[in-house]
Amino acid sequence: MSHSKHNESHHTKDGIIDFTAGFLGGVALVYVGQPLDTVKVKMQTFPTLYGNMIHCFKHTFVTDGIARGLYAGTVPALVANVGENSVLFLGYGFCQKFMQKVTGADDIKNLTTLDNASAGFLAAFFSSLVLCPTELIKCKLQAMYEVEKQEAALNRAFKRVGPFSLTAQILRDEGIFGLFRGLTPTIMREMPGYFFFFGGYEGARELLTKPGQSKEDIGVAKTMVAGSCGGRQ
Repeated sequence: MSHSKHNESHHTKDGIIDFTAGFLGGVALVYVGQPLDTVKVKMQTFPTLYGNMIHCFKHTFVTDGIARGLYAGTVPALVANVGENSVLFLGYGFCQKFMQKVTGADDIKNLTTLDNASAGFLAAFFSSLVLCPTELIKCKLQAMYEVEKQEAALNRAFKRVGPFSLTAQILRDEGIFGLFRGLTPTIMREMPGYFFFFGGYEGARELLTKPGQSKEDIGVAKTMVAGSCGGRQ
């Protein structure tokens, strides 16, 4: 096998690993964080309806339960987060290789924290293209479920809309560009955000690495600590 074909095969394998890692991470993120995301969206949409986060959480749980309440909009949330994280980590791997060429580093492992942060910054552009339409549907559904309750309390008819019918409605009324409403602010939020996320993550991994040890050898617990440091950014 030629050197170029070997590199191509290696890059493909790395891409599959990055994509799979992002996919699994996106699934875990939704099932852990969806209740708090629901609370966030409801408080942003109806700022005068709930006193605080605890009130909103308890009210949602008591009145709507877990599946229809705290986990409302899980299907589009799964699509959004799985799609975003899969593309993000796939793009991150390729953007690291791009930064390696730009900086002249002999190996991706030798990229600086700033180089990795820049790779995350670039990767976030591509993940934003996936996130924008799916997050739009998710947030609309979460808000619509709350409106449904208010309409029901006033004895008005309200037709429940699912993620697929809502997507079809937007496409019918606004076309494909309707799904990308808010793309510019999404990119402006995601790219700087992931610059600091990956910068914090890689920087923490480096700090947690013992002398003579590789960042890949720090173990699961320290990797999770590094991830939490990145998430705080």
